Amino acid sequence: MKLHELKYTEGARRSTKRLGRGNGSGLGKTSGKGHKGQNARSGGGVRLGFEGGQTPLARRLPKRGFTNFTRKEYAIVNVELLNKFENGVVVTPELLVEMGMVKKVLNGIKILGEGELEKALTVKAHKFSKSAVEVIEKAGGKVEVI
Repeated sequence: MKLHELKYTEGARRSTKRLGRGNGSGLGKTSGKGHKGQNARSGGGVRLGFEGGQTPLARRLPKRGFTNFTRKEYAIVNVELLNKFENGVVVTPELLVEMGMVKKVLNGIKILGEGELEKALTVKAHKFSKSAVEVIEKAGGKVEVI
């Protein structure tokens, strides 16, 4: 198949409305805008969310909470996932991304203590939970905070 042989599937594309092309077209004279009124005028119509003077929904609903703009979000890795590595490997954030355990580093990587670890690894990360430190050191590994 070549680029010039590509075709849209049946019904995937619709022809545009050809407005003001005579009464026989069904869209002549007023071009589908009806007779007079705000929406028939050039530049007519109301802004998005306008409800004819009624208090708009966005203002009727209560506002709750706030967004903490200084919040730091960490990519999370549980200790049990580190069993994929060989004994004695230095586990870094770059290695975790490369192995597909983490999609993005975000504001850093935090290691949590869920599960067991059978390998002695040196783990470098931005944060560790207390239980993760215990599990890693119990397995004979080392913890380094970046």
